[in-house]
Amino acid sequence: MKGNWLLVTGLFMLMTASTVLADQKFDKTAVSPFETYCDGYGMPGAQGLGYVSVLKVSTGTVEKSDDLLIDGIIAYDRAEANDAYIGQINMLTASSFNGVMGSIWGYDLAKAEIVRTGKQKPMFTLTQYDGTPLPVYDAAPLIEAGQALFGTEKERHFPPAPGSHVICAQKEATAYRPQKGKPKVDKGQAYGVWCFLCISLAKDRNTGASLFIEDAGVWTKNDNEQEIQSFLSKHQRNVANSIIACGKDQSVIYDRTYMSYAYVIMSPGQVGTALTVSPYVTLARKALPAGGFSALEKISLNEWEKEMGFKTTNPK
Repeated sequence: MKGNWLLVTGLFMLMTASTVLADQKFDKTAVSPFETYCDGYGMPGAQGLGYVSVLKVSTGTVEKSDDLLIDGIIAYDRAEANDAYIGQINMLTASSFNGVMGSIWGYDLAKAEIVRTGKQKPMFTLTQYDGTPLPVYDAAPLIEAGQALFGTEKERHFPPAPGSHVICAQKEATAYRPQKGKPKVDKGQAYGVWCFLCISLAKDRNTGASLFIEDAGVWTKNDNEQEIQSFLSKHQRNVANSIIACGKDQSVIYDRTYMSYAYVIMSPGQVGTALTVSPYVTLARKALPAGGFSALEKISLNEWEKEMGFKTTNPK
């Protein structure tokens, strides 16, 4: 009897704790101390305890010199500067979740138009360990939202502050394509480099973290763009299956996944880097709309861009 009573009491306490966790409300305010710069999460002077994840996949190339280490640094820096601008930051690597205090730019805040309307169709759907479907969507709208926030190297909006320390979920691949002949695979040479970035949104984001998966590699087969594109298209399912495996290990079910990739076929004599990265930032003060941080949960990306005076992204 005593054992049964303890078991019932334990189950009741567990159910009560789960209900309390599910009912919690989190203030995800994440405002930088800078007017026109975002800042890294956890840095001094921020308003609020939250953070914002921004998605980016990019590549960079450079002509090889006599110093491969420096060439790799330049190619990496160019990948940081290309597309959504996150140049000149001290990147601190994290593994790799958006949790209860996190928001995702383009999804939770300033939601991309095609995401807001629900018109986007999944690229494919897999089955999770409990039988729940996992639709996998193209992350392009979230990637474009990141560029709208940070701007580009030539036209900067609210990039991370120069020299800021920014925690990022990230991986990269770097390789050299020789000037003549086939790449020597055993020496780390290749025709191209590629990378993937995924964010899988937990079905219950009060009790589970949304998962980042980053993948990066080299392409050694040939310099045919159609073939690397075919490989990456097929590889998407392998990446998605890794998400399901991670969810099973943590007993987490995901509502959906957003996935994107980038690649480059280097010209002969070039060093290339493919960079998959999601910075964890607080938002520049001038990036906030008239209603403040909380208003970002209600307005679309296009509405935010209009208020900021920027050209709108995918207005349809």
